[in-house]
Amino acid sequence: MGTGMELVEVQRDASERRVYLDHNATTPLAPEVAQAVRDAMCQAWGNPSSSHPTGRKAKELIGSARESLARMVGGRLEDIVFTSGGTEANNMVIHTARRHFHESHGRPGDSWGMPHIVTSSVEHDSIRLPLEQLVKESLAEATFVAVSPRSGRAEVDDILAAIRPTTCLVSIMLANNETGVIMPVAEVSQCIRALNQRRAVEGLPRILVHTDAAQMVGKGRVDVRELGVDYLTIVGHKFYGPRIGALYVRGPGTTTPLHPMFFGGGQERSFRPGTENTPMIAGLGQAAELVSKNWEAYEAHMRDVRDYLEARLEDRAACHPRAVHSPLISPGLLWEGEDPPQQPIYRLQATLQHLQLLHPGPRLFRPSSILLSCGIPYNVAQNALRLSVGRDTTRADVDLVVQDLVQAVAQLEQDQAL
Repeated sequence: MGTGMELVEVQRDASERRVYLDHNATTPLAPEVAQAVRDAMCQAWGNPSSSHPTGRKAKELIGSARESLARMVGGRLEDIVFTSGGTEANNMVIHTARRHFHESHGRPGDSWGMPHIVTSSVEHDSIRLPLEQLVKESLAEATFVAVSPRSGRAEVDDILAAIRPTTCLVSIMLANNETGVIMPVAEVSQCIRALNQRRAVEGLPRILVHTDAAQMVGKGRVDVRELGVDYLTIVGHKFYGPRIGALYVRGPGTTTPLHPMFFGGGQERSFRPGTENTPMIAGLGQAAELVSKNWEAYEAHMRDVRDYLEARLEDRAACHPRAVHSPLISPGLLWEGEDPPQQPIYRLQATLQHLQLLHPGPRLFRPSSILLSCGIPYNVAQNALRLSVGRDTTRADVDLVVQDLVQAVAQLEQDQAL
């Protein structure tokens, strides 16, 4: 994330295991995933486009992984397009929406004007920055809907109010990577489906719906049929898979438009040409299989440990929790901020030094833009820690982290008193 709010690792001495609480940034490879990658590298090294047995074996592995991804999100195997990661998938959606607008409703400079895209003010940079660049180049218009200071959500009525006659895409993340707040994507999709029926009669462009589900896959139920979206972004390294991704597209090229950003050998039905990365795709498929079989257990465990972490922090008064018990908070995430009316504001970088956390120092001074967008005061955002638990995080890990946090705060109070 790079904002300086992540609690990355704690280790007291070489004899103790490290406690990793930054699973929203990335997760380790599951052992089964690592084995799948190794097996594919050794046994399916052929070119999937080749017709000989070695190539066919690689192609079969890719097909199996595609089926696993589809099953994980409730789609069809033909709806899955493999990408290099979430950033490429998100950019592909934006590129497609803009191009589809022009192909369906004229060219730039005509009476239709520029395509318009609606998103939230707390989206990942892989959504925000491409849109800002398009606006800068006068290639599109964008509205960044502010989230509610009370809920942290982009509310349905505010999203709908931002829609214009030229709107071609609404992109709202499923769960926020910093606050854990779950967005009302299903409700937005339902409203836009009804709106599209009226727009079709009026000759207005269809509004496509996209959600970046990077922070929800593997932590809770994700079903594209229930969400009703046209596109959904999947990121492997957020659910114990490799650093590649995939894009779910509801009927790519038929029901839902999908335009390539690259041109080459025709792989991925020419939507994303380039020789497939078979080992990483095999690993992604294995990670998806684990989620399909175990997501309820994963969710229950992470929710339990997260709630325990919150309770322990409250007991020790180390911080003042902002994320509370709520079904609207993604399991596995808790972020903490010091509340100035109750306690002095201590600089995050000093706390991190006392905790001996593994984090590059120069980036620690910049507060999170997402927290600022949620209405969090600047000095509170600057002194926030994001703690995100994972499948293997234990209550013993939590006890160690809380103890170190309490000691760090006590030491800072002592230092300030001198």
